[in-house]
Amino acid sequence: MSRLYDNALVVSLFVSVAVLVAVFVAQYGFDLKPCVLCVYQRWPYGAVILLSILGILASRYVQRKYLLLICALAFATTASIAFYHVGVEQHWWLGTSSCTADAGKVNSLAELKAQIMAAPITKCDEIAWQLFGISMAGYNFILAALMVIFTLLSAKREFMKEDEHDGPKS
Repeated sequence: MSRLYDNALVVSLFVSVAVLVAVFVAQYGFDLKPCVLCVYQRWPYGAVILLSILGILASRYVQRKYLLLICALAFATTASIAFYHVGVEQHWWLGTSSCTADAGKVNSLAELKAQIMAAPITKCDEIAWQLFGISMAGYNFILAALMVIFTLLSAKREFMKEDEHDGPKS
């Protein structure tokens, strides 16, 4: 297990690349169109990819513990968006205005047409795919939450290593 924590940036890189490959295969290979919240959930994975590559390539110049904390923050961000998305899908709360169109704010037929044309193709509250009753947003929440825990534990180990090297203070 120690080896896994020692390679936390590689694990974070692999998980983030795998998630993005999976969602792009779902989108372009299986024609599952993403809603705006789905797209927002992808951006933190891109940040983790960049941070991980930076940490791997510049390990002599960059302290891993801080990169791991930033990766944990990115994973927490996508987990938060995914949790919110699951809530929208389950109708626990309403989505953002970019998730749906509000036809109640139009004054003319031209405004209505413009609003319909600008409306998102995929609604955030419609589940495009699910397995065992869990949507892609639900799986993203679970994975991202696990990655938050993993990267925080890895960062903690890095901080503890530094404390051990400093030795007791007198």
